[in-house]
Amino acid sequence: MTPRLWPLVAALLLAACHSAQPLTEAQSAARRPADVRLAALYDRSCRACHTVRDSGAPLSGDHTQWDARWAKGPGVLLQNAVAGYNKMPAGGQCPTCTAADYAALIRFMADQPQ
Repeated sequence: MTPRLWPLVAALLLAACHSAQPLTEAQSAARRPADVRLAALYDRSCRACHTVRDSGAPLSGDHTQWDARWAKGPGVLLQNAVAGYNKMPAGGQCPTCTAADYAALIRFMADQPQ
């Protein structure tokens, strides 16, 4: 293999890692944002639904559930969080969240780099 192909192969291998297996509820529940303030918002507003499969919400960190949503664009996901979508209430039960908070929480749950 030529050295020119190495970056392509590395990118394909990384993509395969993200789509391997769905997370369990326990794996999802074990995740927590590193930022203390964001973690508090997540615990109060997101964790109850996004770590329970039966809620219908995509499990936090589960690429099998988030990647197709993320492909629609972070702006669409932000709009859905603010306006509500399916079973998710408008504002996602976070009356103190700003647009930046929602964006950071969505990135965390979708397991996308900040």
